[in-house]
Amino acid sequence: MKRPAGPPAGPQAAKPAATPPETPQPRGPSARGSKRPAAGSTAGGNTGRASGRTAAPSRGEPDAVTEPITLPTARPTASAPAAAPAAGAGDRASAKPTTGRPAPAQEPAPAPDAPLTARAARSRLRAARRARKQYERSEVRRFTSRSRHRRNLWIAAAGTVLALVAFVLVGVFSPLMALRTIEITGTNRIPAADVAQALDGQLGTPLPLLDLTEVKAQLSEFSLIRSYVTESRPPDTLVVRIVEREPVGAITSTAGFDLVDAAGVVIQSGPDRPQGYPVIDAAGGASGAGFQAAIAVVRALPEGIRGQLDTVTAATKDDVTLTLGGGARVVWGNAERSEYKAIVLAALLVSHPVGSVTEYDVSSPDSAVVR
Repeated sequence: MKRPAGPPAGPQAAKPAATPPETPQPRGPSARGSKRPAAGSTAGGNTGRASGRTAAPSRGEPDAVTEPITLPTARPTASAPAAAPAAGAGDRASAKPTTGRPAPAQEPAPAPDAPLTARAARSRLRAARRARKQYERSEVRRFTSRSRHRRNLWIAAAGTVLALVAFVLVGVFSPLMALRTIEITGTNRIPAADVAQALDGQLGTPLPLLDLTEVKAQLSEFSLIRSYVTESRPPDTLVVRIVEREPVGAITSTAGFDLVDAAGVVIQSGPDRPQGYPVIDAAGGASGAGFQAAIAVVRALPEGIRGQLDTVTAATKDDVTLTLGGGARVVWGNAERSEYKAIVLAALLVSHPVGSVTEYDVSSPDSAVVR
């Protein structure tokens, strides 16, 4: 509805009414961007022009007063968007042009955390302290790995040395290693009990502290022992391996006959001649050169010929003569090449048995003679 711009012109016109306070117009992007006049102002202008056509005011009359008309603001729609009323100067920067697209849905704001209680704070503090300590320990281990490796090596070496020292001390001074058993092996003519009884003085002594010099002196009393070997078997056993003397022949003596070994040591004495052993007759006795030559010849003979041997005579070391059981003589000469001479004699005994000949001469084995 259009209202007149002012009262009718005339001398009796009333005084102009008071102008009401202006309503702030909306200042949005559309209002700022549009240069068209407001609807109220346009209507007022048209009304003024119409009034001017009907009656032009005289110069003596006052100017017409235009009353602003406030139009209701339409809500923006998808087909005809409109500017939203500005709330104030602070909303100008935030105002954006409205488009026909729907506004995107906003994500819900995260719920605020529950208030931290004293108990939860202490728990978090303890967890942080544990994590800090664990981290510090890992860093210490990382930076000290080499030094710890060297320290472990030194500790292992020192432990090994200490263990060896302790083992030696225990073995030397501990009664756990004391001698309690004496084992004798290799005896035939010598009673083993006699040898063990001779070594009874070593009982109770730790094995590393056995007096081997005293053991040798005690075993030397047995003339039939040619050699021996001792072996300690922890924790408390001593093994003595004995090698007895082997008799090779008999020599005549004031007592009758002495059974001797290769060194001339008397093994057995008696009035009767020992069976299975030849009688050795050597110039100078058991300590002469003839005796050693005769012993060398006897030891070179095969077992079959040695059993047929009756006597061995050695006037000198180069004149050794054998006498077989059937009475045949064997001229041997010296002890050189005795193994070869024994082979030749064995062949002659096969081709010329005892009884068919009286003498075998092998002093020159390459040209043996049978008589």
